[in-house]
Amino acid sequence: MAAQAQGALKQACDASTFAQVLQPAAAIDASAVWTSSRRMLWVGKVPGADGFRLYHASAGTLRLTLGQRVTGHDGVMALEALPADTARDTRYHYLGPALPLQVAARDAAKLRRWHRGQIALVQESTQGELIAATGVQVAGALDDLYARAEDVSDLGVSIRRDATQWKLWAPTARSVALCLHDKADGPARSVLPMQRDATTGVWQLRQRGDRSGRYYSYLVDVFVRGTGWVRNRVTDPYSISLNTNSRLSTIADLASPALAPPGWHSTPSPHARAQANTDMVIYELHVRDFSVGDMSVRPEHRGKYLAFTDAASNGMKHLRALSSAGLTDVHLLPVFDIATIPEAGCATPQVPQAAGDSEMQQAAVMAVAGADCFNWGYDPLHFNAPEGSYASDANDGATRIKELRQMVMALHRAGLRVGMDVVYNHTSASGQKAQSVLDRVVPGYYQRLNAKGEVEMSTCCDNTATEHRMMGKLMLDSLQLWARHYRMDSFRFDLMGHQPRALMEKAQALLKREHGREIQFIGEGWNYGEVENGKRFVQASQLSLNGSGIGTFSDRARDAMRGGAYNSKGDELFARQGWLNGLFHDANAYGQAATRAQLMQAADMVRVGLVGSLRDFSFTAFDGLRKTLQDIHYNGQPAGYVSQPGEVVNYVDNHDNQTLFDINAYRLPRGTSSADRARVQMLGAATTAFSQGVAYFHAGVDILRSKSLDRDSFDSGDWFNRLDWTYTDNGFGAGLPPRQANAANWPWMKAVLADASIKPQPADIAWTRDAFNDLLRIRASSTLFRMRSAADVQQRLTLHNVGPEQIPTVVTAHLDGRGLAGAGFNELVYFISVDKAEQRVRIPALAGRAFTLHPAHLAANAADTRPR
Repeated sequence: MAAQAQGALKQACDASTFAQVLQPAAAIDASAVWTSSRRMLWVGKVPGADGFRLYHASAGTLRLTLGQRVTGHDGVMALEALPADTARDTRYHYLGPALPLQVAARDAAKLRRWHRGQIALVQESTQGELIAATGVQVAGALDDLYARAEDVSDLGVSIRRDATQWKLWAPTARSVALCLHDKADGPARSVLPMQRDATTGVWQLRQRGDRSGRYYSYLVDVFVRGTGWVRNRVTDPYSISLNTNSRLSTIADLASPALAPPGWHSTPSPHARAQANTDMVIYELHVRDFSVGDMSVRPEHRGKYLAFTDAASNGMKHLRALSSAGLTDVHLLPVFDIATIPEAGCATPQVPQAAGDSEMQQAAVMAVAGADCFNWGYDPLHFNAPEGSYASDANDGATRIKELRQMVMALHRAGLRVGMDVVYNHTSASGQKAQSVLDRVVPGYYQRLNAKGEVEMSTCCDNTATEHRMMGKLMLDSLQLWARHYRMDSFRFDLMGHQPRALMEKAQALLKREHGREIQFIGEGWNYGEVENGKRFVQASQLSLNGSGIGTFSDRARDAMRGGAYNSKGDELFARQGWLNGLFHDANAYGQAATRAQLMQAADMVRVGLVGSLRDFSFTAFDGLRKTLQDIHYNGQPAGYVSQPGEVVNYVDNHDNQTLFDINAYRLPRGTSSADRARVQMLGAATTAFSQGVAYFHAGVDILRSKSLDRDSFDSGDWFNRLDWTYTDNGFGAGLPPRQANAANWPWMKAVLADASIKPQPADIAWTRDAFNDLLRIRASSTLFRMRSAADVQQRLTLHNVGPEQIPTVVTAHLDGRGLAGAGFNELVYFISVDKAEQRVRIPALAGRAFTLHPAHLAANAADTRPR
């Protein structure tokens, strides 16, 4: 019998399917929630006030039929209904009206065992007939029973003292076995049972010897609500590397010399270039975009980590020039293991030559979009492992580790810090789907659920619950891994507002304690979805992070400069201009009605950005009233919302939405020359460069990057996302962008894409490249552009040309550098004018003072000194 069982396990290790249903169970929702080890809430209106029981079936055989007795169980507990006003953990206030219930103290000891089977909460009549039934969401109980962080450590695989150890947190599993493979493509050599720690819920196995270079997966027998008992073959949630397409986890020690490329331990990080958030000047870059079209990169390196090691390539020359001018950081779009990019045999679209407004190009790209090598990567599969499609050999788990490190080294040698875009707010799948990892190990725990037990999807995908202790721990452990073993200098958090502020601050403190310096955090602090306005916890959102030192992207100045968003119907919002592209003073042909007051209001919002969105900074607004920024309104929120300048990230475009060039292609008046379009592009970049706070730029903003008007290029392939480091083609007119996100607006787009005069000439691209570097030199030249405290900004920055008599096409500010370390100048004055006509601005406070152009503008090679 034992041999038969071993044979079945071995067969499961090598089966083509990832799961086997061992014992089906009836479907049931989960409208009740464990709030602790003994207490729960039955959500909504519950008939009656007594007759509540928990039923358990270790084999998953409960039969629940209304009006009949519950059968198929092997245990039952009577529950006590508590008063409705019983104190509830604020974590569960979002549930609304609910009935509190409690397990008797005498039964509490049984609950650990019961969670390893089927549980149903029921209400029965006095005759024992079923009135109502529901499942119970498990996270609150598991957190209380098993998830004490101090007891759970070294999860995943670790190699110590000539022994290899595996640990998997799976407290509800009935059994766990390890499938051990000698090769990435070979069958399981052995299947080894793991032992469960009853206190922590951790399954572990220790073998003598260093098993590095081998591969493994787990067989987890676990009860899944609505499915039954399932044997899941699953990779390790703590995988540090994998084979092709993430079928098996790699056994490796990240501290091993074998995984350190030459120079890894001797190449210093230029982390001192940004000792504070406000020192950061960031270039947001996608690994594949960087080199896939760069013919100066070795063919085998194009689109890969190793492209960054080709020091003589056009792309690396470009990055070094940016670094020399003042760029401090390259922020990489996700490089963790991505679910949506094939790691071998990906398809290449055959894109036809066609007109700039043709549908043919996008049709060819989208025909293979699910199988090509491109995706932005916001689809995490394994949080702690590098993506394999960027490695030269995705099937060798060691290769992707070493090559990612080589990329980091190459950027560090170029004087650039490396930031990483991380996505802990969702997974690519949940439940019993093949690319679900966490939920197939501990069903119902890692994902955020609604009151019915369904997975929340507000982030785009299957939301995670970082408020649960072990999901929060996974995030903390992951951040420590990337900073420690890959020398990441900073992190950008996708949809950070879906995570608790307390967890973000804990992560910040952990990294600072380990590294002895700040590892900077920035992120998207958008406030929406099931966590909106603190419904479940205090969020890491724009309005909730004051004093944390964590930076959030500010949409205030961005929207004012770019103009109104458009809607799917393609109405007038599509062409609604912003301060940067002609609002009121240079109307486009779409007949929009704008007023001078709207232009002044937009100019004020640009000023909000320039002073770092500081809530307590004040100036005279366009209506003549002196206001603090928190008293200026922006879409129902305060325009100024941060306490310190390091808590805001300023930008005019990034990977989301249209590039700056493309939004201006819509909104600048038709007939605007390509030279003027280039100037407008640099005016947008200048507002970011001169703003207090973090300066964040989308890769290619300096070379007029276009995605042929695509508003969401996450899966639009290399064709619409490519970068050209020869500075001859910016990508505009590559065809109508993909149908899925853009078809409703194709009629508008066709007219724009058909206008050949919009496409820049190489001379325009070269000018913006050089003008952008001049802007970086200006920002780098003085700490006045990157002051660290609100007090300094209040004392040293004065806005001029404000109030109702302003010239609204010009923003100007005076910066007082006296006594400020690193100021470089006693005084600076800057002007940003979006007007086509010459404007004269009177500044009485500066009358009689003599100023000269900044040295960057006076330099012999300054962009503005050359004819175009």
